Amino acid sequence: MFEPENHKDLSGLNTLGFLVYADYFCRPESEKACQEALGWARKRDLPVFPLGSGSNLILAADIPGLVVQMSNQQRHYDPQADGSVLLTVGAGVVWHDLVMETVGKGLYGLENLALIPGRTGAAPVQNIGAYGSELADVLVSVSAIRVCDGKPVTLSREACFFGYRDSIFKSAEYQQGRTDQVIITSLLLRLQTKAEPKLGYGDLAAELEGKEVTPLRIARAVCRIRQSKLPDPAEVGNAGSFFKNPVVSSELAQSLKGQYPGMPVYPAGEGQNKLAAGWLIEQCGFKGTRRGSVGVYPKQALVLVHYGGGSAEGLLALADDIVSEVKHRFQVELEREPQVIL
Repeated sequence: MFEPENHKDLSGLNTLGFLVYADYFCRPESEKACQEALGWARKRDLPVFPLGSGSNLILAADIPGLVVQMSNQQRHYDPQADGSVLLTVGAGVVWHDLVMETVGKGLYGLENLALIPGRTGAAPVQNIGAYGSELADVLVSVSAIRVCDGKPVTLSREACFFGYRDSIFKSAEYQQGRTDQVIITSLLLRLQTKAEPKLGYGDLAAELEGKEVTPLRIARAVCRIRQSKLPDPAEVGNAGSFFKNPVVSSELAQSLKGQYPGMPVYPAGEGQNKLAAGWLIEQCGFKGTRRGSVGVYPKQALVLVHYGGGSAEGLLALADDIVSEVKHRFQVELEREPQVIL
């Protein structure tokens, strides 16, 4: 018989460490257990909220209804005739553990995504990405349970409508219930046995210069770079990159480059360029700023941190000031990466 936890403290289940509570909470270990939990919520007409590791969320209020955190751990590797490998992986698997497992097997596809916090089931929500790679590059489909009736469904990569740090799961229609809400239970990924490294980012290329390139070596290099720049959520509360790198017209990018020759500018498709949000924030003087219990990480201006005992409201107020100042100075609008749950 299904019995959820009541009034669950979620401070240890979101990487910013904000103290909020869930009315009810459960950790299903299988699709069947997930269906049972959803049935329990339907009978009581309760809303359902899926939770990974809370690494891309700003929990600003208690969560009504039932919070579901999948904990299934299955992996199944299926070698294909073309040299690729199809991997089915449970939503409850820790993402970084999965990356290191696959690169340890000599498989390419996830190596640039090492050390990204969170669980595998949450990866499609954000279309997680780093160093020129993103989940959409390797994802074949998402398996899930539909909240409204408990039926299993499969969403193709195309049905997920992936964008830059975006997906259907973050859309207003989905959040407001106009699209069928689901609990993701597993992912199907296509990995490669043949070398397909992406080494376009300068710091990653520099780390591997003169070395034989393997997926394991790439993943370890990514870990070293990330650890040198980003705080460990276990030590300092944070949600990773707080803002997306803005994509602007090439005209604006070149105009800004003329004013600021040291500004990083990257190609982003025809007529567009991507700018480094962290650089823009640093130029506005926010790097290392602290306001009570929240601040901007001293080593990376793209990361906002919570030192403990603070509130989401304080963090969001700081973020708003950053957005305003960057807009005023550079005519560039920054967009927040993590979702705010009010």
